[in-house]
Amino acid sequence: MVIPLHKQIDRKQFNLEPILYYEIAHSDGPIRAEVFRTDIGQLPVYLIGGHPFDDADLVYPSDTLADGHKYTFFSLAALVLCQKLDWAPDILHAQDWHTSAAIYALKTIFAEEPFFQDTATLLTIHNLPYLGIGAGPSLKAFGLLPVADSTLPWWAQDMPLPLGLLTADKINTVSEGYAQEILTPEFGSGLDEFLKTRKSDLVGIINGLDPSTWNPKTDQEIKQNFNLQKLHKRRANKSALQREMNLPQDPQNPLLAFIGRMDHQKGVEIALDALRIIQDLEWQAIILGTGDHLLENQARSLESEMPDRIRAVIRFDGVLSRKIYAGADMMIIPSRYEPCGLIQMIAMRYGCVPVARATGGLRDTITDYREASDSTGFLFEPANPLAMAETLRDALTIYSDKRRWPYLQKRGMRQDFSWKNSALQYYKLYQSLVKRSN
Repeated sequence: MVIPLHKQIDRKQFNLEPILYYEIAHSDGPIRAEVFRTDIGQLPVYLIGGHPFDDADLVYPSDTLADGHKYTFFSLAALVLCQKLDWAPDILHAQDWHTSAAIYALKTIFAEEPFFQDTATLLTIHNLPYLGIGAGPSLKAFGLLPVADSTLPWWAQDMPLPLGLLTADKINTVSEGYAQEILTPEFGSGLDEFLKTRKSDLVGIINGLDPSTWNPKTDQEIKQNFNLQKLHKRRANKSALQREMNLPQDPQNPLLAFIGRMDHQKGVEIALDALRIIQDLEWQAIILGTGDHLLENQARSLESEMPDRIRAVIRFDGVLSRKIYAGADMMIIPSRYEPCGLIQMIAMRYGCVPVARATGGLRDTITDYREASDSTGFLFEPANPLAMAETLRDALTIYSDKRRWPYLQKRGMRQDFSWKNSALQYYKLYQSLVKRSN
């Protein structure tokens, strides 16, 4: 595994050992790469540093040109590292636009290198709209020129992710649903027609959770540990959460929650407007997240409108999020699109029932109560407040049935979202790539 050595990484904590120094060609002069090694169990991890990372104050700034400089340098340095170690990979597995340059480089400036002749490539799309727009000049400065006479749209011929998608042997997304959605105009970010030409090489594999990290039986951050057999103990977490948020401590009042980035993709305003529509019903809500200032202010405004039932917590707070998973009754997830999503998986593991838009990985991991007897949550189709409000009304009706609700919680808690299943699918995909390469 090779990752960037961002300056935010504590070098002493991870016992990084310097092992190599070499230069990467650039139009303004060579840039020195510094390679360090550490180990996670039996896995060697290499971290590549240099002034492109030392000069960066943020891991992901809004300046895509600067990011393009960092990650193109990193992508090329990772390939040279393989040569320096005399370790030819069977598969190069790159993630998102940031490392797509490595795949494009293998098919262009490294194309005649015997060292990489048997290396197959896989590109994982975590979020298609992040194409690396504006990074083209950075690629060119490192010798990666725009492609000509390709099936890509003209406007995408110097962007890292489209170039990676053009040249990768296989492509995967982080859910089966999203793999199908990106072939449509609504979700294809202008690449849907091009992606249809690569449909036979496109697969979806759902992301997974670490069940030891997300475990209500052992979580040290929550008030009361519980499990499937002792679900009644969960009530203490709801009371503690209501108390911490200064909400009326009524165990019968359904407690709704939103956790996530406040941006257009996550559909925050859909949820806020839906809550306004159902204010004739009894419920409380906690909104936790940060991001777009306009959406943050809309959440604060909703709290001002309903101070007796809504709390808007505008920050990133990992500890509070765990308390919410363990104490809230429902997790509202109104995403306009969701390549995979982990929120719904964590929520179900903690007995918090998801109410989500039927898109991408949300549709793949949640079974709607109104559609199947093995349901684990509630789904709505249109990305609008009325559809969400109607579904919330249905969910609140089921919540009032103290016989049916615990069974719904338990079905969610029984779901296996560990990496065991997804890892097996990646293994099979890797094997198919190796066979094709051979």
